[in-house]
Order: sequence, then C-alpha cells, then structure tokens
Amino acid sequence: MLRIRIITVGKKHHDIYTDAIAEYSKRLAHYCKISWDIIPPSSKSEESGQIQKRLKDCTAILLDERGKQYATEKIIQLLDNAQTYADNELTFIIGGAYGVDRSLFDRADHVISLSQLVFPHQLVRVILLEQLYRSFDTLRGGGYHHS
Repeated sequence: MLRIRIITVGKKHHDIYTDAIAEYSKRLAHYCKISWDIIPPSSKSEESGQIQKRLKDCTAILLDERGKQYATEKIIQLLDNAQTYADNELTFIIGGAYGVDRSLFDRADHVISLSQLVFPHQLVRVILLEQLYRSFDTLRGGGYHHS
C-alpha cells in the first residue's frame, strides 16, 4: 500500500477542519497509508531546515503558490506512477506562512500550486486530502470524479 506523508508547518488541525480531515482520512485508508508530521512555526529558515531533515528517500511534492498548476488528471497520473513503486513514499510539503527556502524548491521532485488563490495552510490540508481521495477513487473506477 502506498505511503503518503504530509509534512506541514503550523499547529495541530484546527477544530473547524478536523471533521473534514477525519472524513477524507477515513476514505483514503482504503487506498493508502497517510501520516502527518506537523512542525511548529518558527523562522522560515528553521522551518525549512526541519522539513529538510525529515525528507528521506521519497518523492517530495512541495505545495507552493508559485508552483505549476496541475489538473486533477495530472495528480491521478502522479499517484498511479507512485503505486508502481510500492516501497516508495510520497511526501507532500506544506510550508509555513512565509513559504520555504530555495533548498526545498531544489529538493522537490514536483512543485505544485493548488490554485492562483492563496488559502490558509490549514485549509490546504483539507484540499490536499480531497484531491488525493478524488484521484484514488478515479484510479479505482469510482464515481466521485466527473470529467
């Protein structure tokens, strides 16, 4: 089963997002193993250093407003490719309020923007889980995604 780790800077899941995170995590449990690594806020440099320390042999996907915008179909393709290598781990990175250092852009295998809009980091967690669920469900022939 594919392992997906989400490294995020911030506080624990805020109450207004907890139910949505729990719901999508439950749905995703059929397709992958999700783990969270929440780093306390500090300076951009310190946050980036903490993220860098946690990156091992994995495919790193940085979520950043300056990244490429992927259509859902591209995320589906990314997950499909990752499943081919079951021993691999996908690591999604959600930086802090001031972004991340250049070193993380250089380390990332993909830099993705979820939208031209800017969202609160806690909401990005929900959007990411929803897109992961949508993609996995589509790969399995489910009816959640309508194209």
